[in-house]
Amino acid sequence: MGLRSIETVRPLLKNGTQPELARALTGVHRYPNARSHYIVHSRDFLQNSLKFRIKARLEEFDCSHERRDWLVREKGIKGLGYKEASHFLRNIGYRGYAILDKHVLNCLAELKIIDDPKPPTTRSKYLTTEEKLRKFAADARIDFDEMDLVLWSMKTGEILK
Repeated sequence: MGLRSIETVRPLLKNGTQPELARALTGVHRYPNARSHYIVHSRDFLQNSLKFRIKARLEEFDCSHERRDWLVREKGIKGLGYKEASHFLRNIGYRGYAILDKHVLNCLAELKIIDDPKPPTTRSKYLTTEEKLRKFAADARIDFDEMDLVLWSMKTGEILK
C-alpha cells in the first residue's frame, strides 16, 4: 500500500493541494484524507522551516535515538511513529533502526523473543523490542539492519528492497 501510494502521489508531492492528493490516494490508501493532510502539513513545515534540508537537520543529532525522536515528536511532521521514522531513516542511509511491522513482530513472538506481537505503543516499548531484536540478530550473527528484512520476508515470501 505504501509503495502504491507513493507512486500515485509522486507527481503531486511538490505542489499538489490536499484535495488533489486525497483524490489521488482514494482507492489506493485506507486513509486518503488523513494522509493527504499529513503530506501537505509536513511539506509546508519542511519547506518553510528547513528549506527541504531535512538530511542536514538530521545530521545535527549525535544520538541515533534523539534523531528518531525528533522525527516522531516534531509537530511539523505529521503521521510518523517509531516504525515509520525508523523506515525513513533507514531509507536515507542511517543504520541501527529496526522496522517493527506486524510481520516482524509476529515472527519475534513465534520465536518467543517477545511475548506479544502487538505493535509497541510507546517509545519505551519500541526501544525494548528493538533491543531484543538487536540481541537476537547478534546471537544469529545476522546484521541487525538486515534481520527485520529476513523476518519480514519469511512471513511475506518476498523481498522488496
